[in-house]
Amino acid sequence: MAIKEILSGIAMLLTFIAFAPYIRSVLNGTVKPHIFSWAIWGITTCSVFFAQLADNGGAGAWAIGFSGSITLFIAILAYNKRGDISITPSDWAFFSAALAALPIWFFTNNPIWAVMVLTTVDLLGFGPTIRKTWHHPYSESLTFMVLFLLRNLLVLTALEHYSVTTALFPAAVAAALTGLIAMMVWRRANT
Repeated sequence: MAIKEILSGIAMLLTFIAFAPYIRSVLNGTVKPHIFSWAIWGITTCSVFFAQLADNGGAGAWAIGFSGSITLFIAILAYNKRGDISITPSDWAFFSAALAALPIWFFTNNPIWAVMVLTTVDLLGFGPTIRKTWHHPYSESLTFMVLFLLRNLLVLTALEHYSVTTALFPAAVAAALTGLIAMMVWRRANT
């Protein structure tokens, strides 16, 4: 087995390890994910997965596809378990932007434009969670966020073809997670 497949397998294992307790915490009611953040992340992650496949991302894309599927499941759980469903006008703006980005790939016939827009929208999807976590710093799992940071770094190393289309999304999400983790640690220490 080639190193790229091994790294992708480790990234998928980290994805599962991160999601299993997170899903359990959602089911127990100890974590209350924001429905719009998770819907946005699910839509964008699945779309980027298909764009990465179209640009020969290979094994590095596998964990993104796996994660996108589970992320959509968490959005459904957030709704069904009545996680954080407080919806502000800015939340609607983030969600609308995510949905509006979907036709771009179709109209441009170029996955790079879709990935650029979807990455931007995915980063905007952090907005509702940042707002919620700023006010309630223990409402999200720090371990989960750290595992996903590591997962995205592994995805980058597992890519079989490096381009803006294949690397932008995991690199940008890793950077956003670094910021979110830093904010969570700081808020927990100062509240």
